[in-house]
Amino acid sequence: MLLTIPNILTSEEVAYCRKLLEASPWVDGRVTAGEQSAKAKRNLQIPQDSEVSETLGELILKALGRSPAFNSFALPYRVFPPLFNRYDAGMHFGYHVDNAVRPIPGAGMRIRTDVSSTIFLTDPDRYEGGALEIQDTYNVHSVKLPAGHMVVYPASSLHRVSPITQGSRWASFFWSQSMVRDDAKRSLLYEFDCSIIETRKALSDDNPAVLGLTNTYHNLLRQWAEL
Repeated sequence: MLLTIPNILTSEEVAYCRKLLEASPWVDGRVTAGEQSAKAKRNLQIPQDSEVSETLGELILKALGRSPAFNSFALPYRVFPPLFNRYDAGMHFGYHVDNAVRPIPGAGMRIRTDVSSTIFLTDPDRYEGGALEIQDTYNVHSVKLPAGHMVVYPASSLHRVSPITQGSRWASFFWSQSMVRDDAKRSLLYEFDCSIIETRKALSDDNPAVLGLTNTYHNLLRQWAEL
C-alpha cells in the first residue's frame, strides 16, 4: 500500500531546507548504496555525517512526530536519520530494492527497513523526468509531488527514479522499522484506524460501537507488534 501525505513540511520549512542544502557540498550518492544498487545509481547526496544533514534530519523527525497519518500508516518503532539527495540532468536511479537492514551511524544498532519515505523538496514544474516509480502487485505508481509532500510505501517494493532531462530534483529519503513488519497487517491496521476516525466523527467516543472498534484495533496491534 502506498500513501501520500501533503504538507508534511510547511513552505517555510521547505525554504529553510533548500537554503541550507544550497550552501552545502554534495557527494556521489553511491556512498550509501549497496553493491548491486550502486551500479544503477547516479545522483548526489549530502554527506550523512554533516552538520547540515543532522540539523535538517532533526527538523524532519519533528515533522513526522506531528503527523497522525504517518504514524498511523508506518507505525514506526525506529526511524533512520533522514538523508538528502539531488538528481541533476542526466542522473537517475534504476530499479532496485532497498537493503533490508541498515546500521544507524553512531548509534551502535541496526534498523530493519520496513517502510520507505521520500519528502519532495522541489516542485514538479522545476524539473522534467525524475518521477519516483514504485512497483506493486497490480501496477507501477509514478509519483511526483509538490515540495513539502511525502510518499510512504513498503521498502520491499522495487522502485526507481526515472532519468532527469531538465532541471534538478531535491528530496529527503529515509526508512522506518515498523512495530508491525508485515505489509498486509500494517495496511489492515491503517484502514481500520481510518474507519475509527470516521466513526468518531458521527458518534461520541463513549458510544459502544466506537469503544468496540477501538478495543479491537488495539488488541490487533498488541498481537502483531514487535518491540
